[in-house]
Formats: sequence, C-alpha cells, structure tokens
Amino acid sequence: MIDPTKTHQTLEYKHGRPLLAVRYAPDGKAIYFSAENTPPQKLLLAGEGTEPTVTPLEGGHDSWVKSMAVLPDGDAVITAGYDGRLVWFDVREEKPRLVRVVEAHQGWVRSVVASPDGKLLASCGNDNLVRIWDAAEGRELAVLPGHASHVYEVAWRPDGTAVVSCDLKGLIKEWDPVAGVLRRDIVTADALWKYDTTFRAEIGGARSIGFNADGSQLAVGGITKVSNAFAGIGTPVIVVVDWDQPAEPTESDNTTEADKQTAAQAAGLKQLEGKGAGNGVCWGVAWHPEGFWIGQAGGGGGGWLRFFKADASEDFHAMKLPANGRGMALAADAQSVAVAMANGYLRVYALHA
Repeated sequence: MIDPTKTHQTLEYKHGRPLLAVRYAPDGKAIYFSAENTPPQKLLLAGEGTEPTVTPLEGGHDSWVKSMAVLPDGDAVITAGYDGRLVWFDVREEKPRLVRVVEAHQGWVRSVVASPDGKLLASCGNDNLVRIWDAAEGRELAVLPGHASHVYEVAWRPDGTAVVSCDLKGLIKEWDPVAGVLRRDIVTADALWKYDTTFRAEIGGARSIGFNADGSQLAVGGITKVSNAFAGIGTPVIVVVDWDQPAEPTESDNTTEADKQTAAQAAGLKQLEGKGAGNGVCWGVAWHPEGFWIGQAGGGGGGWLRFFKADASEDFHAMKLPANGRGMALAADAQSVAVAMANGYLRVYALHA
C-alpha cells in the first residue's frame, strides 16, 4: 500500500560525477541517468541472484546531457544535450547502440519528451523554440516559434492531443503538435520569474513539469521569492494550473503587480510550498495516481522529497534527502521514485513500508 510517510531508500549507486537527470524504463527493470562530463548511463536493476550493472550510452554528444526521453516500448532512449543535439540510442541489447545524431536547437536543448503513444517527440531550448519530431526516424515535423525567452520545459498532455511549454518568464503555452500551431497562451506563472535589480539578472523558468492523470491540471516546478539571483537564493515552489480556463489576457504597459496577482487568482493558479522549505529549486514534480503531487527540491536548504494533497497548498509529509537532488522520476508502477543527486549518487526510494 502506498504510504508516503513510510518512504525509504532501497538503492544507492555511486557514479562519482554530479547527476543531472533520471528516467525509468517503462518496465521498471532499468534506470537511465545523466551526469556532468560523462556519457548517460543505463543501470540495469538487479534481478533474483544478480547484481545491478551499469552501461554507458556512448557517443553523439560533446557536452552534458540535460534531459532524456524513453519511448513507451522501452526500445529507444533519446538524449538532449547542451550541445544542441538530440541523440537516439537503441537500448534493447545489453550494450546500448548509437543510432542517430540530430542538430536540433541553436544552443542548449533543455528538455525532450516522448508522446504517450511514442510516435512523436517534443523538444525545447535556448533558441526560444519548441520543435516536434518523428520519434522513429528523427525527422523534424514542426518548428513552433512564439516564446520570447529560453524555453525550459515541455510536456505532453496525457491524451496526446497537446504539448505545453514554459519559458524563463513563466509563460505557459499550449500547442497543437499535429498542425504545428499555437492554440493559446494558457497563463503566465509570475511566481516563477524575477528580475534582480541588484545583480541585473533574470532568474526563473520551469525546472520541472507534469500533468495529473486526466490532464485537468498542470504542475510547474521552479524557484520563487528570490532575494539573490546571483546566488540562486529563493524558495522551491510548484505552481498548479487548471487546464480549463480562459486564454491569457494581454498585458499593457500599465499592468501592475496587483493586476498580475488578481489575474493569477482568477486563473485558478495555486502555489505549493513546503513547510519550512528553505532555499532551493523544485527540480522534479510528478502526479501520483493515489491523488497527490510529489515535489523534489534541492539547493541551500538541502535536498527534499515533499508530498502535497491535491486540495492543499502545504505538504502533508516531507523527507530530507542526504544531498541535493537535481531530477526525479516516478516509476511506471508508481511504487518508487528515483532521484539524481548533485553529489554523484543515484538513489531509489520506495513509497511504501
């Protein structure tokens, strides 16, 4: 029985270099993770009478891998790098095989995600673009302009009919992935962005994103209440957006912060913040089928797993992690989460006794 208050560690793997991202294989038998200055890795979990084995996904990238997509059939992994590339790997055999390298974005690719049926991919990056790809052949099917700043995260609605994206300033857009057109600006999550006048720097953007099971809500994780953009001092936050709401109103030069807050309330935005959260960023968010959100935070306040009921704005349980986390993945059977740690460890936590 799922019980977040009984969450406990079941696996610890020391990689050595700080980890960046993590994904489960659909069958739960393997975990893929990426790290600084090393190729992505496939960790084949131990079966009865066997030990875990780790194999690199070698080739294709000249820089760190920020994001990974695992196709629903488990046959292929697509990695996204700071070198602007998407790289396809066949992972059916013991040793992953490099299949294809695509120059995908100008500058960093920040996220790549597979559609629920595995036929399409969505990616985004520092060229302010969202792109749609044929997952099997690597062909670019659509280029979606419209963001005025770096696009940090993309996600597919669970029914596969829409792609959403969120940029540095918290603007969330909905796209038609087949027609390749913008459907609407959903809302601007102002809590996710700030311009620090002292350091003359912007900080913000979606650092994690996910839908609930029926697609009626979208959760976007990041940092808010920033007091120092240079040092990244702020509070981890998850902004929950109701899917069915009017299109984003157009701002004018006279739009005030009070106007923005009123608009956010009217749009049904809800902020989830952990009790005594401390400094950090929400690097991972996932909806659990038992009816709660899981947030994974890391930063000056340490690493945390936090659990939020659907109708609450504060966590009902929190678990301190041994180090800062930089990414989280929920297993397909929803029995565990894997966390990519900044201290070079991959850790798995069971969500039950």
